[in-house]
Amino acid sequence: MPLVLVVEDDPAIRRALARTLTDAGHVVQAVETALDALRVVTTQQPSVVILDLGLPDMDGADALVMIRAVSSVPIIVATARRGETDMVRLLNAGADDYVTKPFSTAQVQARIAAVLRRAGPVIPAPEPSPWVRVGPLQLEATSRSATLDGRPLPLARKEFDLLHYLAERAGQVVPRGELFVAVWRQPYVNGDQTLDAHISLVRRKLGESAAEPGLLRTVRGVGLMLVGPS
Repeated sequence: MPLVLVVEDDPAIRRALARTLTDAGHVVQAVETALDALRVVTTQQPSVVILDLGLPDMDGADALVMIRAVSSVPIIVATARRGETDMVRLLNAGADDYVTKPFSTAQVQARIAAVLRRAGPVIPAPEPSPWVRVGPLQLEATSRSATLDGRPLPLARKEFDLLHYLAERAGQVVPRGELFVAVWRQPYVNGDQTLDAHISLVRRKLGESAAEPGLLRTVRGVGLMLVGPS
């Protein structure tokens, strides 16, 4: 049975949608904030998300980008914005469909049915290899162990998660916001030094620095990338 995540700050709309969708045979999880939405997406893997743009903790468009960074779940945006430019921007940012306020619950149900049909049946992803290697660096997810040049590399929990996420995407630039959401499971806020502090610690353990990078590279204004030897 599909799990529908409703992200809506208006309690009356939230209750009405939850009640109607439940009556239609869906399992519904309703939350008020973008942070709660991210937690549900990463822990419960809903079948579809109904995302309001007027959220209390951040703009829903930013929440859309962060959800899309960690999940391919179909997202239907609920918005009062009617301009074509706004709609195109949201679709380009990762929305699968949208409804404009005011909307009927029947309209929302039709949109859910449409995106679920397009998504098709869920096919389990193949089991990833437990080992990830980038040059002299090797990480093993099950035991959460790491080696560098064959020697044990002691990493704290978040340091391992950060390095493992980058290693799985070696050669790709990972935006800072995506990296923060993936590792800390919460929205990234400009000015937060948590990510920078962990990057500095990881670099030190790798035997490199921002001034003299080796495996871990910063792409200014974009994000971070883990690369093997050239």
